[in-house]
Amino acid sequence: MAREDQPGSTLPRRQLGRALREARQGMGFTLEQAAQEMEMSKTSIIRIEKGHNEKVKLRDVESFGLLYELGEEQIAELKTLAQQSATKSWWIGDRHLIKTGFNTYLGLESSVERLYFYQPMIVPGLLEVVEYARAFEAPYFPSDSSEDVERRIALRMRRASILTRRRNPVTAEFLVHESVIHTRVGTQVTMASQLRHIADMSTLANVHVRILPFSAGFPGKIRPVLPYTIMEFPTDRTEFGAEPPVVYVEGTTSTTFFEDQADVRQYRQIHASLRDASLDERQSRDLLRQVARRYEQ
Repeated sequence: MAREDQPGSTLPRRQLGRALREARQGMGFTLEQAAQEMEMSKTSIIRIEKGHNEKVKLRDVESFGLLYELGEEQIAELKTLAQQSATKSWWIGDRHLIKTGFNTYLGLESSVERLYFYQPMIVPGLLEVVEYARAFEAPYFPSDSSEDVERRIALRMRRASILTRRRNPVTAEFLVHESVIHTRVGTQVTMASQLRHIADMSTLANVHVRILPFSAGFPGKIRPVLPYTIMEFPTDRTEFGAEPPVVYVEGTTSTTFFEDQADVRQYRQIHASLRDASLDERQSRDLLRQVARRYEQ
């Protein structure tokens, strides 16, 4: 497996935690009871079940399995997940440049099968060109050295490889508000290059870009929506089933992950309403190239 295809450690941690939580609940143990039996604190159990621990000891995994009366094959599967979760992610050397919450997102993004984006303000990171990323990043991190700024940009470019890699490229749908393509970041040359890049990317079979026009207003009586990403993961043939979809919402000062089925369903409905009100893919591509020509004049 090529390095670009290596999953981050976040997904195995979450799968391990979910499997242990479901096994505990299946046995009727409360968190307090499990903590007492395992001679751990309740907080430690919660952290493991939520996938927050970067490393879970194999002997602890086996003890959990025996406590929850799991079979040998199930325990072996849990140990495999624990070993995978200990693998260092490719961005670990730049973790000091990543804001709180986004490290978790990167781990999930590197393991997804499908992504659904809505972006009302800026070009989505996976579609940015270097010049746009540099013009956007530098003013917002004035205390960063030029080297750190370039490392942030390199991280963004590295992320984008999930769309263009030869093996199992991620399928992604981007709903981008028209205001994004009219909001200048950097020079006019930069904007022209950026919009042409998005148009070119949208010709890939796995990349779908639709522009939500000003004329659409607020589709389906939806109130203004923060940027979000719906993440779907590969069908998992392991003993413990597939990782359920997750919604990531990014605010100015905080990030939120929604995992409850009702929340995910609501975001899917929002996405469907926004998609229905957007231009189709060909119209969107034509608009991107039309506005790019204006920037070039």
